[in-house]
Amino acid sequence: MLDTTREVEVPEGITLSLPVAGLVSRSLAFIIDLLLRWAAIAIIAQIFSIFGNFGSGVILLFIFLVEWFYPVLFEVLYNGQTLGKKVLGITVINDDGTPIDWSSSIIRNLLRFADFLPFCYAFGIISMLFSRDFKRLGDFVAGTLVVHKLDLVKKQKAISIEGVAPKFPLTLDEQSAIVSFAERSSKMSESRVNELAGYLGPWLDQEKIKQGSEPASVQLFKIAKWLRGHA
Repeated sequence: MLDTTREVEVPEGITLSLPVAGLVSRSLAFIIDLLLRWAAIAIIAQIFSIFGNFGSGVILLFIFLVEWFYPVLFEVLYNGQTLGKKVLGITVINDDGTPIDWSSSIIRNLLRFADFLPFCYAFGIISMLFSRDFKRLGDFVAGTLVVHKLDLVKKQKAISIEGVAPKFPLTLDEQSAIVSFAERSSKMSESRVNELAGYLGPWLDQEKIKQGSEPASVQLFKIAKWLRGHA
């Protein structure tokens, strides 16, 4: 069975299941970015072609900047997403789950020339097909990973509800665990939040969970808010 998730423990001590982006989604994102770059180059070429040698120099400089620094700027400044990646809902991160930085982005994009060899990104495609995490050569060297962007739980979900006292007395460690869960939930996917909430079942109304009227995570958010108000 093909496993397309990567378990990563982030610095906060949370383990995330990251859905790795495959060849198809990454290729489509690349094609979108390529068309956008070509469109930008065509517009600049049309504008500066009337300026002779000066215009030719500007066009060549623009082509160089767009080809090599367009992906770097977008990946670092826009949460690991170029415009093509944003359309496909994928993003670039470091192997440890942290946001991509300047050095990693520069390395992975400069090595696109190696992935392109001998033609049409043959080495890059082969590398992705034989890699568990669909990494191209630039990803291996830079220590980066392309994943589907997670839909994180909104913080408003935890603060827009009323606090509710727990049904059973809680120890200080149990209170701390519930408050910590609520505070960190905004950094986790919804599936991960529900998974962790299921482990804290003894303090919750199981009937409401079975009926679907109030999930375990919502009950924990209410208890956490009550605890913070009575700390």
